[in-house]
Amino acid sequence: MIDYLKKLNEPELYQDLVEYAINNKVPIIKEDGLWLLKKIIRLVNAKNILEIGSAIGYSALHMASIDGDIQIDTIERDSKMIEQAIENFNKYDLNHQINLIKGDALELDLDTLRSQYDLIFIDAAKAQYQKFFLKYTTLLKKGGIVVTDNIIYHQLVNGHHNNISKNTQSLVKKIDAYNHWLQSLDDYSTTFLSIGDGLAISERIK
Repeated sequence: MIDYLKKLNEPELYQDLVEYAINNKVPIIKEDGLWLLKKIIRLVNAKNILEIGSAIGYSALHMASIDGDIQIDTIERDSKMIEQAIENFNKYDLNHQINLIKGDALELDLDTLRSQYDLIFIDAAKAQYQKFFLKYTTLLKKGGIVVTDNIIYHQLVNGHHNNISKNTQSLVKKIDAYNHWLQSLDDYSTTFLSIGDGLAISERIK
């Protein structure tokens, strides 16, 4: 039944990238989280999108495929991921919609980006989520949306941490702190969903 509903929801795209990600242990957004992300983009009619964390370009390709008028700036610092993402953008002929920016998102000069975005998708170093949010939402329009992936991190956030490493415990605590910080913001309204690996949908209301 689940496979049947998946096929009804949306045709499968870029399955070669999914296989590459599995074989090479590259983290990409889960399928149901991706469906929701794309639905949000359609509902708010987002045209200018910023992605923090390109990886192999899987989510950027999906977002660009929604509408030929969508323009995406995507930031990635890993040289191997950059090479693979560029190859994938060229392969699917969507490089005219996707601008890959090489560098560390925390060090990037904001003047190199657009002055305003309709939607920001955060899917990079989880320990830095709050810093990414604070830095890049200065470019988010009022009414714009921030989507943050992995906010329950393999069901570990708010779970039992006895059998995980200290580094993972530290990361889980930082994600949990980020979630509660989002919840406390007066100028954003955030909804937390268990879809995929957990998504936070934050709308700028002020």
